[in-house]
Order: sequence, then structure tokens, then C-alpha cells
Amino acid sequence: MGIAADIAVIIVAALIGGLAAQLLRQPLIVGYILAGVVVGPYTGGIAVSQPEEIALLAEIGVALLLFTLGIEFSLKELKPVRRIAIFGTPIQMALTIGVGYGIGQWLGLDWVASLWLGAVISSSNTMIVLKTLSARGLMGTLSSRVMLGIFVVQDLCVMAIMLVLPYIGGDSFDVRALVFAGVRAALFLGAMLLIGTRFIPWLMRRIARWESRELFLITVTALGLGVGYAAFLAGLSFAFGAFLAGLVISESDYSEQALGEVIPLRDIFAMLFFVSVGMLLDPTFLLANLPTVLAVVALVVTSKALIFGGLTRFFGYRNVIPLATALALFQFGEFSFVLARIGLREDVFVADTYSLILSAALVSILITPPAFNLVQPLYSLQRRVFR
Repeated sequence: MGIAADIAVIIVAALIGGLAAQLLRQPLIVGYILAGVVVGPYTGGIAVSQPEEIALLAEIGVALLLFTLGIEFSLKELKPVRRIAIFGTPIQMALTIGVGYGIGQWLGLDWVASLWLGAVISSSNTMIVLKTLSARGLMGTLSSRVMLGIFVVQDLCVMAIMLVLPYIGGDSFDVRALVFAGVRAALFLGAMLLIGTRFIPWLMRRIARWESRELFLITVTALGLGVGYAAFLAGLSFAFGAFLAGLVISESDYSEQALGEVIPLRDIFAMLFFVSVGMLLDPTFLLANLPTVLAVVALVVTSKALIFGGLTRFFGYRNVIPLATALALFQFGEFSFVLARIGLREDVFVADTYSLILSAALVSILITPPAFNLVQPLYSLQRRVFR
């Protein structure tokens, strides 16, 4: 049956993993990732036969998550956190890239691979953090707004990094190609602003008048994925294009209805993403190189937590916000897997380095929910010690 059988195996494994996570009072994403390890190609037994095809489907999960994020989060709500988002995030990215470069030198990598490693660890995982915040009912708090603002600017920075990195370390630096890519991006954003404010609200009003729930769902999904694909053709991120579509819909009169219709579809594809991430982990490599993996995780987690917490406090946020930001954003991001794959394809990383990055990324993701559970106890301790 091919990919149909693979999807059936994944859904059943995800159900078992989700039930186990629920019984252990852990977020469902932990169960999904562990389910992916079980049905992956490295563990034997019942395994997915076409993991590459599943990975492609999983990209839709990332796009739909950012699409719903755009619907929920209005640009007006970004105003209270615009300073840390616009000015603090580039500083965080630069500092983290420097930390990653130092870790790469410690691992014995050359300067190009070390720079790529810094780029790999520079972003945070939107899906993990949003799922963790939603599970605890923290969406809409000031802490969540700070994190969302950081995510938006991180996506922009990562796109710039993905544009420049392939030219670093090569024989030439094609400035004309970079300028052309920048022009295409600016034209796309301008076109999206024009179409989004004129055509999309009219289209949604027209579809809503027909009172067809099925057609409304298809319209909303087509807008999210269609704009994402248009962004991809323009040289931008597929997921970021979907986020822009969500922002446009959030300003319409049908944003709440659109959100309610697309959430179940988003959850299914998001589950595919987490399972596909788990399938990439080789338990044998992880066990054989466990000390090195844990050392890299400790360095990345500690440094990113200190950077996020310090910057949040520097920009004037107090109380629980610096602690919550530090313990929520320290993991590797979704784009870490993309950059690592590009680095492997461009021969920047050897196979062992790629496996090391992958193992460290998955460990950092798995420890995020339990680490975030420590926010309230640590904050209570902080208040007692520093009255």
C-alpha cells in the first residue's frame, strides 16, 4: 500500500505514544517523537517504508501551525513587544551563532562547519513552544507575546541565513543572486499586502454567504497553503508565507470561524511532523556517543537560556517573564533540521556530525516540556530569596 500503510502505522503509533504521554502527564508531542523513534528505520520491527515522503507531508504541519498562529495573533498585539522582537532577536541570533561557532571549534570542525553549526542552533522551536504554552493555557499572556514576537523575527533572520550560508566557504560569492533574491522577497511582501487587504476579505465574505462549511474549510486551507507555496516560489519560507496568510485572515470578520475549522487539520499534520522528527533518530548512535551528545546539549541549552533570559531582562521585562523565556526557548528549532540537511547535502557536515546535531536537537526538544514545568517553582523560590 506504500505511503497509505505508512500513514496508518504512524497514526496508530502516535495514538499509543500519546496515550502513554497522557498517562505519564507529559505533553503529547513527547509521545509523538518517541513513537517516531519506534517506527523509524533504525529500531527494527514495524517500520515506515517511505520516511522521505512522510517528511514532505510533515512540512504541511509546520505551515498549518504557523498559519493558525497568524490567525490567532494580530499585528496590533505585537506592539507591546516590538522592541525586544525587532532589536533583541537579531542580537540573540548573533550571540547564539557565536556560541555555536565555539562549540564547533571544540568538536574539531573547520570554520565553515562551525559557522553552520551556529546557524543551526540559533533559532527556537515554534511548534514545541506553542504546544507547550497551549497545553498550559498560557497563550495570550505577556510571556507568550514576547516569545511570539521573537519567533516572527527569528523566521525572518533564518530566511536571510539560509540565503547567505550556501555561499560561505565556496569559490565565489554571487552578490547579484543575493540582490535578486532580496528584490523578489520585497515584491512578494508588497503583493501580499495589496492582495491580502483587498481580495482575501472579499473572497471570504463571498464564501461565507453560501453557508457551506466544507467549502469554507477548503478555502481557508487553500489560502494558507497557497500563499505558503507562493512564498516558496518567491524564495521565501513556505511556512512563513502561511503565517502571512494567517495574519491577513486575522483582520477579517471570519477569523474565529476560520481558526475553528482548520485546527483539527493542523493537529493531524503537526502529529506527522513530530513523528517524522523521531524517525530521524538513530538510538545506536545516541547510545554510542551519549557523553558527547549530552555535553553539546548542556552547552546549547545553558547558553541559550542565559542569552534569552538576559536579553529579556535587558529590555525591561521583570517578574516571571525572563525565567519563562529562558526555559521555553533554549531548544533547537524546526529550521535546525532544514539547515542540517542542507549542510549535509553541501558536504559541510559529515554523516557523524549530522547525526550528532540530530541527536542533540531531539534531546533538547524532549527536555523542553519538563524544563518549562520548573518555571513556577523556580519563580516562587526567586520571590522568596529576592523579596
